Amino acid sequence: MNLELEGRTALVSGSDRRTGEVIADTLAREGARVIYHGNGSAPPRGLAVCGDVATEAGCDQVLSEIAALGLSVDILVNNYGTTDNHGWDEADSSKWLEMYQINVLSAVRLARGCVNGMRARGWGRVINLGTVGTFRPAAARPAYYSAKSALATMGTSLAQELAGTGITVNTVSPGYVRTEQVEAGYRRLAQKLGRGESWEDVVKLIVERDFPNPCGRIAEREEV
Repeated sequence: MNLELEGRTALVSGSDRRTGEVIADTLAREGARVIYHGNGSAPPRGLAVCGDVATEAGCDQVLSEIAALGLSVDILVNNYGTTDNHGWDEADSSKWLEMYQINVLSAVRLARGCVNGMRARGWGRVINLGTVGTFRPAAARPAYYSAKSALATMGTSLAQELAGTGITVNTVSPGYVRTEQVEAGYRRLAQKLGRGESWEDVVKLIVERDFPNPCGRIAEREEV
């Protein structure tokens, strides 16, 4: 495909591994100048920055490092986000605040830091990575799903704010994606239930048990 990204600079948060790395690599193949980001340390890439974007100081560090490279962000992919296993009984106020800092405010901070430059140039793209759990939340991980729902709402509000400026804002909410954690967890479950060992067997279990969908499979990271 040709996304006509030559000459554009893209920042992908959380692109030191997993889905974020695949997204960044894909944008690079499409001709974009990609800035890779790691929360704890800069990925071993040509253009890379680091900073904990779940904090104001960490986000300021990322933006300062980008400015020091003499670059301005045209495409912001808010991929960074994570969760852990928590339920309603375990999730106290600190857990809810933690999930919002990681999954919502990290994106807000980066958007605020990049959008003014996009507006001045009359072109920009902001893409937030959401989750199908925004629309189909489970009982588990309530703070995470609530935060991801807020991320989608934030994106809609920002899109309205930037209407007519040449900047688009979209939230991509994939279903289950074949990451290392998803594959490892469901392989263990399939083995425990005696459902087979092949990836095809595992996918069938996922679709039947947790993620029924017309395609009958889950997404690969490259498809996101």
